Amino acid sequence: MLKMTPLNQAHRDMNAKMVDFGGWDMPLHYGSQLEEHHKVRQDAGMFDVSHMLPVDIKGDDVRGFLRQLLANNVDKLKLPGKALYTCMLNPQGGIIDDLIVYFLSESWFRIVVNAGTAEKDTAWIQKQRDSIAPNLEITPRRDLAMIAVQGPNARAKVWQVIPGSQAATENLKLFQSVVLDQYFIARTGYTGEDGFEIILPAEDATKFWQALHAAGVYPAGLGARDTLRLEAGMNLYGQDMDESTSPLESGLGWTVDLKSERDFIGKQSLQATPVTKQLVGLVLIDRGVLRGHQTVVSEHEGTEYQGEITSGGFSPTINQSVALARVASQVSLDDEVNVLVRDKKLRAKVVKYPFVRNGKALV
Repeated sequence: MLKMTPLNQAHRDMNAKMVDFGGWDMPLHYGSQLEEHHKVRQDAGMFDVSHMLPVDIKGDDVRGFLRQLLANNVDKLKLPGKALYTCMLNPQGGIIDDLIVYFLSESWFRIVVNAGTAEKDTAWIQKQRDSIAPNLEITPRRDLAMIAVQGPNARAKVWQVIPGSQAATENLKLFQSVVLDQYFIARTGYTGEDGFEIILPAEDATKFWQALHAAGVYPAGLGARDTLRLEAGMNLYGQDMDESTSPLESGLGWTVDLKSERDFIGKQSLQATPVTKQLVGLVLIDRGVLRGHQTVVSEHEGTEYQGEITSGGFSPTINQSVALARVASQVSLDDEVNVLVRDKKLRAKVVKYPFVRNGKALV
């Protein structure tokens, strides 16, 4: 039986097309995926992301525990409410998950993990807790719902709906959060647009969703979420990285702190393993559509290298097919490569991603 978020009936009331997404009954779209995509880029859209899991970690020296658990350095989190994007690695340096960690106090950090890895992540965190800091309290928060409101007008529309939220969040910088009554409001997202991700009690989710809709926020499903995050050059766990891939070969080297003396799970393997691949952006030159798992062929100094598209599709904003691809480290920006599509070689240009950010094309 599929798992349901607290907003399941609200989606059905809005005539959403529901699909099985990693065991969750989730909205793919509410009529037009394309329209939802453009609404987020040009105005404001909202996504039910309640299938993702907030996990609260409380107790003495939570920071010390997370120093060892996470690849990025939580010592960067100095102000309450500050957030950090990071990977959680296995001893081989593979990515167990990518997540956001929030610093609320020295005895309370919150992490938000992906839906498809939630049970695995929780078990891993608890296992490490038992050996590193057994007195810490690990609490998965399935009593909470999570709604992302994204787009150039997203913040203003949230301010209409949550009393006092403008004063509380107007000066929030990116990757900062605040607790306001029952709302946990973070200036984060997965679309390349401004906005908030809001965590609130599950029983209040439907009323809040309806209030956002009444304020002119457009509901958007998984389809638009995927095209938006691809344009923004944001990795999707299970496609662009997983436990068999290193963050250094997944465009996530910036999330790994190898400079400090701090040790963390997976650090030794990262330091000992040569980096031979990289994640790059591709823009298709020929006619066609780039898709995941297509082979990318490149040539450097007479040697042919094969790579693979990890995520690909059509970009509604720039009206071209784009992709993220893991290719040999010899490949350079502006190189032309071939992508094998149905036994044909289609030309593509290697570019720096993101492709789109804050509504503007960057390629």
